[in-house]
This record gives sequence, structure tokens and C-alpha cells, in this order.
Amino acid sequence: MSGGIRRVGVVGGGQMGAGIAEVCARAGLDTVVCEVDAVASRAARDRVTSSFERAVGRGKLEAGAARDALARMAFTGSLDDLADRQLVVEAVVENAAAKTEVFTTLDKIVEDPGAILATNTSSLPVMRLGMTTGRADRVVGLHFFNPVPVLPLVEVVTSLHTSAETVAAVEDFATRALRKTVIRSQDRAGFVVNALLVPYLLAAIRMAESGFASPADIDAGMELGCAHPMGPLKLADLIGLDTVASIAESLYDEFKEPLYAPPPLLQRMVEAGLLGRKAGRGFHTYDQG
Repeated sequence: MSGGIRRVGVVGGGQMGAGIAEVCARAGLDTVVCEVDAVASRAARDRVTSSFERAVGRGKLEAGAARDALARMAFTGSLDDLADRQLVVEAVVENAAAKTEVFTTLDKIVEDPGAILATNTSSLPVMRLGMTTGRADRVVGLHFFNPVPVLPLVEVVTSLHTSAETVAAVEDFATRALRKTVIRSQDRAGFVVNALLVPYLLAAIRMAESGFASPADIDAGMELGCAHPMGPLKLADLIGLDTVASIAESLYDEFKEPLYAPPPLLQRMVEAGLLGRKAGRGFHTYDQG
């Protein structure tokens, strides 16, 4: 893409979408965040503003830089406002139907035929999303990690249709504009990181489910015995137990390996709304304040 990517859209203003939008704005890019309606759009703006305030309070960002970054951002409740974007990153709920609807609509709205449509999916096939558009060669996976402003990695996931030009453009965007480190993955469920990580998380959940050890002891064991910065159940809570279950289901559907199957305890916790940190309770309890 001549001149590089300067105009970015992000669909979804939740934890991941807000983080992606924040790093784009901090990188000097014109950034538009789209949510489902005006109320959700205001909530997304508040989420980004709070993140900037925390970064300033911790000395990670100057107040002037935070103001400038926020000024480069617009928040909307209409996908039509993404018509002029050069890159749109989808970061909605990890649900195939929801993501397919977004891509089908974006394909009609985004005017530049050379514009790239990217998905932040953790596990769904990029090919499937690309085939719902008329530009499968311009569809790619851009999988960021939470919290996006802190973690340096981006997985670039290519389908069988993704063009070399598209890969080059998004790798340049991630490395030069966002200062992230890129690894490439084939279009397989879970990609590189989650295909390795999720079976580990599920093993910890099964250990807690069986009564083999308590969640606190499981986490302490991996933190203090293996020097992990966060235990597996704390990490599952941070990711969101609904997201962990969704990734596990996608992995199991693709590979049919028993170690990928979501344990009954995980499924029951999701049904009960005990989704982890974002809900105030998962394998541990959190202060929502």
C-alpha cells in the first residue's frame, strides 16, 4: 500500500478493540472506533480515556502525548464511518456469526478496493471470514495480545488467499508503525500462541476440577516453581473464561484432540457468568472498583 497505512478503523471497543485503537492513536494514526450504538461508543471512549490516564499516572506516557492521541481518535456507532479506512481491524466477540456479519458489511462499505480487512480472532479460520467478502486476498489475521498497549507481540495469520502484498503491508504496519514484534502463523485454529497455551490452561482447570489442588496452589506452583509471571488460572481469568472456552471449542473442532476439549467445569462457569476478571469472579475473586 503506497505511503503506508495512516487511516485505521477498529470494529469493537471492548478490552481488545480499545487497546488496538489506543496503540494506533499513540502511533500517530487517524483512528476510528466503531461500536454497536452511541451508548457503547461512549463506553469505548471512556475505556480508552481511562487507559490513557493510567499510563500518564504511571509515568508511561506524557500528558500531552495522551491528549494528542485522544484527539486523533473518533468514536462512532455506525460502520458507515469506516468507508475511507485503509485498514479495518475487527475485534468483536469471538463468535463466527458475529464476525461474518461484520466482514460482509465492511466489504460493502469500505470504498478502497485495496483496503485491508483484518480480524483479531483468537481461533476462527481467517479463510472463512475472507470468503464472505469479495476481497479474500486482502483479508488477514492480526492477532494482538491483552493488554495490547503492553504486550509486544502480534500474530499475522494468512489464509490460502491472502496476498503477499497484504502480508507485507500489515507486517510493516505492525512493526514500523506500532513497534510490535510479528510472528507468522498458518490459518489453523489457535494459531501459534493459543495452540500451545490453551491446552496448558485446560490442564490447570482439570486439575482444579478434580480437586487435585486448589486454584491458589496451582497458580503459586507455576509462578514460584516455573517462574511464570502469572499462574494459569489467573491467566484464564484475565483472558476471560468465555474466550478460553471458545478457543478450546475451535481447537477441538479442528483437531479432535481430547486435550483441547473444554472441561465441564469451564463450561459451567461460563454458563453461570463467572467469566473471570471482567465479571469480578472466575477461579479467583476480583475487586471491580
